[in-house]
Amino acid sequence: MNILLTNDDGIDAPGLVALSQAIECLGATAVVVAPLLPHSGCGHRVTTDRPLRVVCLGPNRYCVDGTPADCVRIGLAEIAAATECVVSGINAGGNLGVDVHHSGTVAAAREAALHGRHALAVSQYHGHQTAIDWQRSVVWLKRVLLEFPLSKQLPGEFWNLNFPALPVGDFPSDQPAIIHCAIDASPCELVYRSTENGWQYASPYHKRPRTAGCDVDICFKGGIALSRGRVV
Repeated sequence: MNILLTNDDGIDAPGLVALSQAIECLGATAVVVAPLLPHSGCGHRVTTDRPLRVVCLGPNRYCVDGTPADCVRIGLAEIAAATECVVSGINAGGNLGVDVHHSGTVAAAREAALHGRHALAVSQYHGHQTAIDWQRSVVWLKRVLLEFPLSKQLPGEFWNLNFPALPVGDFPSDQPAIIHCAIDASPCELVYRSTENGWQYASPYHKRPRTAGCDVDICFKGGIALSRGRVV
């Protein structure tokens, strides 16, 4: 399989390194086409009003001065037309529930699915100001890739995968269950605080509303949440 790797945290993000390591288990040909700079929260924005600058950083490794969706578009059109699957991530933070609407990580997978490719968005939820164990994320992603082939998706669908934040002591002896679940449609609370520079969004992510058995609930309880997303 020919795989295109991208993210929304930028070409130098540790999550992209972890993603590249995990993908090796498939024995696939991987091409990295990632944003030059971080674009977290950019949603499905694309650039059509200016040229996109693409720089080759090495064999099968490119950066684009655009968004994650831009990277997928230019990747499929000009850099890696033989791509069969796009994997986006590993994002530093969860992309759960309604996050799928503003996530650049998820937008990259959605863009790939729009063009008929298999697609997976991968995110690592973590607590406030806590470090991510990227090697643990690598092990978990390998499990998912080997147990749930990326080809098992319907036209117009993509996979959205979220890893839980577990205490360091739980690894590697305890492996969280991989649970198929729906994407939670519960809206995040509208909480803002006034600052001298304006209104700052202040709703705590880990206390967001959740529906039992959906992705937010599964991930927050310590499971690996694997959900089907639709392009529209």
